[in-house]
Amino acid sequence: MSEHFLEQMAAGSRERVKLAKLACSEADLLARALSSPPPPPLRRDRTGFDLIAELKLRSPAVGQLKSTDENVGARVTAYARAGAAAVSVLTEPSRFDGSMAHLELAVRALEPLRVPAMRKDFLVDPYQVSEARMAGAGGVLVILRMLPQEELDALLDRARTLGLFVLLEAFDASDIELMHAIVDRHAGNAVELLAGVNCRDLATLQIVPRRLDELVHLLPTRVPRIAESGVGSADDARRVAAAGYDLVLVGSALMQGGDPGALAGAMLQAGRAARSSSPPALAPGQDGKRVG
Repeated sequence: MSEHFLEQMAAGSRERVKLAKLACSEADLLARALSSPPPPPLRRDRTGFDLIAELKLRSPAVGQLKSTDENVGARVTAYARAGAAAVSVLTEPSRFDGSMAHLELAVRALEPLRVPAMRKDFLVDPYQVSEARMAGAGGVLVILRMLPQEELDALLDRARTLGLFVLLEAFDASDIELMHAIVDRHAGNAVELLAGVNCRDLATLQIVPRRLDELVHLLPTRVPRIAESGVGSADDARRVAAAGYDLVLVGSALMQGGDPGALAGAMLQAGRAARSSSPPALAPGQDGKRVG
């Protein structure tokens, strides 16, 4: 994986948007999305530590995680019953075996439990945010380094219009500087933001867990901070909670384990215990130290 990988994913995403717009105009899709039932909000716990559990059938780094006949409803229900604040669903088809059908299945299974689904993809166009809401999602992922500022703002504006939360994904300190600017423009503007760090090295595909510790103090703290990779066990969850993260996003570990509900529950228990026994690394309401 590299910057070239992100460019490939963005190109494929734009092609999917082009084809989708032939089937349904942007104006029509937005109108339908606005008239669809509102999704449930993030299910946050008063302890201040939560989990976004992920449905991911394939990883470019690891390979096949589950077969394409995976029981989506059963898996996301297990996540929700374990206490997940939301369920992330990969919808990218070429490298992750994802689809919008998976998102729709997840939404239907999660609806009785009032847990939102989040569309995780390489979003490049507000049309895809409308697609997410139309499928019933409560949030979307936005990768900061993939798009120029104007296009990032357009995605967030559409999310605000549709009442979706947005997970902003950063890989390094430079991304976090951009994140601060986006949070300054959009936080408190009726769009719920999460500040995420993905500690995967884009050049080597390897997880570099120490980056979570190195970068947490740079993140804005007026919005929840989330560790998006490098968490595979209850001990990992305890460590990042103590470091100051408010949520973890866990995919591969839950997909590869034998009992996803048990692992999710153990991570939540460990992270919440760590949070209750030590204060957050930074006081709520204070922005992290800017970089650059």
